[in-house]
Amino acid sequence: MKKTFAIILTFAVAIGTAFASTIVETPAYRWSGDAIIQGEYMAFAPNDTTIVSTYSARPHYFMPIEKKWTLKNDISSYPRLSSSNRLHNAIYNMGLDEMVNAVEPDTTLRTGKEWAGVWTRDVSYSIILSMSYLQPVASKISLMKKVNRNGRIIQDTGSGGAWPVSTDRMIWATAAYELYKVTGERDWLEYIYPVIKNSLEDDFEVVYKNGIVNGETSFIDWREQSYPRWMQTANIYESQSQNTGAVHVQALRVLSSIAAELGKKNESAHYAALADQLNTAMQKRFWMPEKGYMAMYTYGSDFPILNPRSETLGQSFAILFDQLPAERAASITENVPVTPFGPAIFFPQIADMPSYHNNGLWPFVASYWTLANAHVGNEQGTLQGFGSVFRPAALFATNKENLNLDNGDIFTELNSSNMLWSLSGNLALTHRILFGLQFEENGLNFRPFVPKALADTRRLDGFRYRNAILNITVKGYGSEIKKFTINGEFQTEPFIAGDAEGTIDIVITMADNEIPAMKVNECANVKAPLTPIATISNDPELNGEGVPVNNLLEWQPIEYIAGYIVLRDGKPVAHTRETRFAATIPGEYQVIGVSSDGVESFASRPLNNRPNITFKPKALSRTLRSAEVSYQPEQPIVGYTGEGFCETDHKRQVAFSIEVPEAGEYSMQLRYANGNGPVNTENKCCIRSVVLDGKKIGTVVMPQRGVGNWNDWGMSNVVRAELPAGRHTIKLELRSHDENMNIDTNHAAVDALIMHKL
Repeated sequence: MKKTFAIILTFAVAIGTAFASTIVETPAYRWSGDAIIQGEYMAFAPNDTTIVSTYSARPHYFMPIEKKWTLKNDISSYPRLSSSNRLHNAIYNMGLDEMVNAVEPDTTLRTGKEWAGVWTRDVSYSIILSMSYLQPVASKISLMKKVNRNGRIIQDTGSGGAWPVSTDRMIWATAAYELYKVTGERDWLEYIYPVIKNSLEDDFEVVYKNGIVNGETSFIDWREQSYPRWMQTANIYESQSQNTGAVHVQALRVLSSIAAELGKKNESAHYAALADQLNTAMQKRFWMPEKGYMAMYTYGSDFPILNPRSETLGQSFAILFDQLPAERAASITENVPVTPFGPAIFFPQIADMPSYHNNGLWPFVASYWTLANAHVGNEQGTLQGFGSVFRPAALFATNKENLNLDNGDIFTELNSSNMLWSLSGNLALTHRILFGLQFEENGLNFRPFVPKALADTRRLDGFRYRNAILNITVKGYGSEIKKFTINGEFQTEPFIAGDAEGTIDIVITMADNEIPAMKVNECANVKAPLTPIATISNDPELNGEGVPVNNLLEWQPIEYIAGYIVLRDGKPVAHTRETRFAATIPGEYQVIGVSSDGVESFASRPLNNRPNITFKPKALSRTLRSAEVSYQPEQPIVGYTGEGFCETDHKRQVAFSIEVPEAGEYSMQLRYANGNGPVNTENKCCIRSVVLDGKKIGTVVMPQRGVGNWNDWGMSNVVRAELPAGRHTIKLELRSHDENMNIDTNHAAVDALIMHKL
């Protein structure tokens, strides 16, 4: 009887709070008082250490759902939040509670309840958000665990065998430097400098191309979830993404800053110049003035094109790392599409792909987006960002990994609770926005940004900063500070020096100023049309003089499509409602479907009707002989062309003798097999420098194509080069910068070199 009465009383209190002043409201949910209300469901905080939810997830979903959170761990040694909003207090305390769960017995940071171990990108993003100052020891140990025996940052496993298909490992540099700014430990600075430098120097040789960085979009490492189905992992390597590029710009700036602090002036200037060059190239390549934001990535073959989707994490980086002019940064927050549940990982979605990265909202990404909105002063964007993080935290009574963008549910391909980067983002919103904490090399800055709807008197007690303990109070709202006092004494600058000691009481009184209005591009979730499947074949009627040329481009019709765009060499040459096109001019052809609303599909697989020249390597074999092969097939290898193939490993070198009929620019690819591992995990991508007549002209990667799949022959990335007419030698050399993440296995079978003149 007492329990029933308590439940009724609790719900009565919650219903009362539901009619309190509304802080955030979208067509999907609202945050009113101490409750989140989404349709028939409600989550509320009866006190600062409890969250109760009435949410019912999709029946039969295999991942668990929580209906109640209560404090389980001792969090008294961490900063204590006091505010007038119980729900905010409870969500904050849940973040601390789950953070304690995330510290493993070996003092590393566990990725999530369902994700054991330390992942480079996950832990780095978490450290940048809040773990650097809440868990400095665990952050340091976790970062050190992600350095290999060659003194390089470890790239997490992913599409095609880790680095260099994925190249976002450099976010480690920003995380390591953020930890330095928190602790001020010079020995840590001296440790991380060569690690960052060596890793970047390898990248300069292997993944920097035409002034931009190759590699998979950071953290979006299920290739089917964000790339067209036709793209192989070698295609992903040669694509260039905005967010991974932003990571590299910041890594170069970090390296420059560290060099300056270590007294290496020339190196500091060198890396600063490289950062500026990369950033300039990024702006030129990815900024879309007609949309007011940046494109997601380039993709294709000989002639890469832009994927014009908006991608949230990378654009947040560009804003937070000050890589954009102020007007562009503001434009992004106003023009990137934001759904009723929050910012999508990318927009629009892929129609025939389930929810995870596709059709997903990830709280840690939403946290970076919220920080970016606060950075440029977008009050409404900041409020909706808070809501997009707090809604799922409350309704699911845990910091979930990701959410379904259609309905805000947890029904996705995988979905861990107690997710490290989600809880790190939850905590960062309070610390870095409402209290305005900004760590610098020589101290701590305070720049609170408090939307009017979140006006309050908040306290953060027991915040440990180096040798000081800070008790911080922020009063009011706005983007400007009216008064800043330390231990009751007025200060002209909102700053605590890095050598401060003892207990310090800080009071920040905001100016209660009206923040200039900015918009949010609120829109429904959108699915892009399906990707056309095209072929190119011979049509005698188009040949004119009966010359056998592949010149008829055809594709399967897409339902409810408004029309198609035909590309040749990456540029539009036709807009049509037909499903065929006369490709009489040699080139690389693709087709894009366009909906009646102007939403574009991915471009179809590139089809090239230029004539090819094929060269076989020297020293042919028909069986695998390398000691590096991790799987020996029971049957002889088949599927190669001609009389055999050639292996390349740490000891074997592949060479081609070629005859170029006429001078010009040529496109070159290798036909290869790599059965040393699965497509989606492990780290055995084969990497080689391409050397023409003794001079390096590029890098070729031959990613894994499946365990034991030695009969599955595919194409490497493209290397383009100007070649004079005549005879030449091309060698595939394994140089020091070509060492992969596995180190012991760097091996593939090479069938042929295929070239055509552009």
